[in-house]
Amino acid sequence: MNHPEIRNHSVVLFQGDSITDAGRSRMTVGSNSPEGMGYGYPRMIMDRLLEIFPDRNLQFYNRGVSGNRIQDLARRWPHDTLRLGPDLISILIGVNDTWNYLYLGMGSSPDEFRRILQKLLEDTRTELPDTNLILCEPFMLLTGEVTEEWNEDISQRQNHVRELAEEFEAVFVPFQSALDEIVSGGVSAEQLLEDGVHPTKRGHCLLADCWIERVLGSN
Repeated sequence: MNHPEIRNHSVVLFQGDSITDAGRSRMTVGSNSPEGMGYGYPRMIMDRLLEIFPDRNLQFYNRGVSGNRIQDLARRWPHDTLRLGPDLISILIGVNDTWNYLYLGMGSSPDEFRRILQKLLEDTRTELPDTNLILCEPFMLLTGEVTEEWNEDISQRQNHVRELAEEFEAVFVPFQSALDEIVSGGVSAEQLLEDGVHPTKRGHCLLADCWIERVLGSN
C-alpha cells in the first residue's frame, strides 16, 4: 500500500455523512476552523497532524453533511470537493444508503452504490490526477437501532469500498475491523457507537487512530 505524502501546504478534505459532519459549523467555512471541523474524527485527525507537522502549513476542511447517501454526495461533489482542489480526500459514506435502502427504499442498492462511488473516483482522477484518495470502510455494530438484517447489505458495501480502493490505488481505512477488534476485547458496542452507527467520543478517537495509522505509514 502506498502512503500519501503530507507535503507543505497540503489541503486535506473530509467528505461523508453525519459521522464526518459531527456537528460542524456552516458559518466558518475556511480551513483549520475548530468549529468548522466539528467534534468528531476529522477534528481529531486535524489536531494530531498539525501537532506532528507544525511547519507544513496544512489546510483542513470538513464537508460532511448529515443524512447524506452516495447520491447526495455525488450531487455536491463538483462544488464541495473538486472546487477545493484538495491534495488528499478522505471519504466515508454508505451507512445511510443501507438503512434507507432496507427500510425506506430511498437509498442505493449495493451495486448502485459501487457504480456511483466509482464514477466519483473516476471524475476525481480526471480533474485532480495528483490527489491522494482515502476510502474509509462504512461500519455498524449490533446495538441501538442496528439489527442483524443490516449485516449482508453493509458487508457488500464494505467489499465494494475495499475493491475500489485497490482499483484506484487509494488507502483503505478498515474502520469496521478496528471496531470489531475492540469489541472482541471486551468493550461494549454502545461505548463506541451510541446507536450502532454514530460514534461516541471514544468511538471517534478510535476512528482517528485507525485513520492516522493507515494513512501516515512512514510519513
